[in-house]
Amino acid sequence: MKKVSNVFWITLAIVLASVIFGVSAPDSFEEVTANIQSFITSTFGWYYLTLVTIVVIFCIFLIFSPIGTIKLGKADEEPEYSKGTWFAMLFSAGMGIGLVFWGAAEPLSHFMSPPLSEGGTSVAFKESMRYTFFHWGIHAWGIYAIVALALAYYKFRKDEPGLISATLKPVLGKRMEGPLGTVVDVLAVFATVIGVATTLGFGAAQINGGLSYLFGIPNNFTVQFIIIAIVTILFMISAWSGLGKGIKYLSNTNMVLAITLFIMMFFIGPTILILNIFTDTVGSYIQNLAQMSFRIAPLNEEHRSWINGWTIFYWAWWISWSPFVGIFIARVSRGRTIREFLIGVLLFPALVSFVWFATFGTSAIEIQKAEIIDLTQFATEEVLFAIFSQMPASTILSIIAVALISTFFITSADSATFVLGMQTTYGSLTPPNSVKLTWGVAQSTVALILLYSGGLQALQNALIIAAFPFSFIIVLMMVSLYISLNKEKRELGLYFKPIPKKKIEK
Repeated sequence: MKKVSNVFWITLAIVLASVIFGVSAPDSFEEVTANIQSFITSTFGWYYLTLVTIVVIFCIFLIFSPIGTIKLGKADEEPEYSKGTWFAMLFSAGMGIGLVFWGAAEPLSHFMSPPLSEGGTSVAFKESMRYTFFHWGIHAWGIYAIVALALAYYKFRKDEPGLISATLKPVLGKRMEGPLGTVVDVLAVFATVIGVATTLGFGAAQINGGLSYLFGIPNNFTVQFIIIAIVTILFMISAWSGLGKGIKYLSNTNMVLAITLFIMMFFIGPTILILNIFTDTVGSYIQNLAQMSFRIAPLNEEHRSWINGWTIFYWAWWISWSPFVGIFIARVSRGRTIREFLIGVLLFPALVSFVWFATFGTSAIEIQKAEIIDLTQFATEEVLFAIFSQMPASTILSIIAVALISTFFITSADSATFVLGMQTTYGSLTPPNSVKLTWGVAQSTVALILLYSGGLQALQNALIIAAFPFSFIIVLMMVSLYISLNKEKRELGLYFKPIPKKKIEK
């Protein structure tokens, strides 16, 4: 363990302290996290909404700016991975379990308890899909993109260490090589551990829900403990094999399973309605994007509570995942131009998410409207399997879904062990297996503690808390990146070319 940095030991100590607190006093742990979460969402909701919108605007500016021609690497470097594999890897790491977990459950929840209208109506149907697109669209991927872009630019073009702290040098200078830099990297690693642990908790809960539906296995913490233990062993084996083998193959497997499940659901479900809802919702999403981006409902307590529970939760989730997903996307994006990178990261995954939610969300709402079965009686992690039970080939659909969640689970945890290892070994692109395995055990343990102390609510509380301090680092990363890119733009003479005037014929 000679290669490890102080960040490894400090963050590991904080994680261990949190685990001990969660095990010894689960009720107190849940109460403390709930109080902190409530304070952050009620006091800084405006800040989250403003920050994430600014991130999206900044990304769009870079796409259309001459800066977009700058490569994330040397001028003659070519991308390491094909576009197909690149999309599969960034998508599997960035959304994965969340899409399967919330694919049907979120639109259904918004349909029954919409942010603005009366539940169960046609207006609520449209509203539910629009806000689901909003939560999983370009705002989410904008957060990932800006962190990944800063890391890839400084690592591959400026030969800086692959550390979050290294991206802040243009703003804070050599202080990033001392204790202040250590604090920055500790915040990034801790946010990553909590963000990934939360997602692993969601995944374990849904695998348990699927097994319960398929085989009658009890849906409780003991079973979830066994699931996490088994998957931990599997993703450690994958992590041991390295990025080029384990994660690459698993990411491609994810895509195959996801496409299979999607195609089956698309054709078994209300196909024409799905296409109509998708088309209509894309239009209303674009039309209402600005209003949704800044909606905080200051004078309506009920509406504000909805925003805190959904929009602020999601923005915190994406922020807490951004060090992990950002570093991973940066690692697999070497050789691409900034424009190609941002278009690929912002638009492709968002579009896939829209198609996914239109398919699963529409199917769920139609079943609920038909009153064949009341889907609201099921736990969030069981909703998807309850929907399958009302369709042909239900067992096949459920088996594919459980397999997909499991491979997403392994891929996310596998990718996270690489990122955590990299961040705690001075930015090494080949962190020791011992370090990766240590973080693998740590994040699985945190997931178990969060499930044990308060289930899904404790997971959400932890996310919002971990994301808050790292959000300030994202602000500094944007400032730092703008300074560096603007300087390079001047050095390379990259400016908007004026439109040539047409010659006037005599």
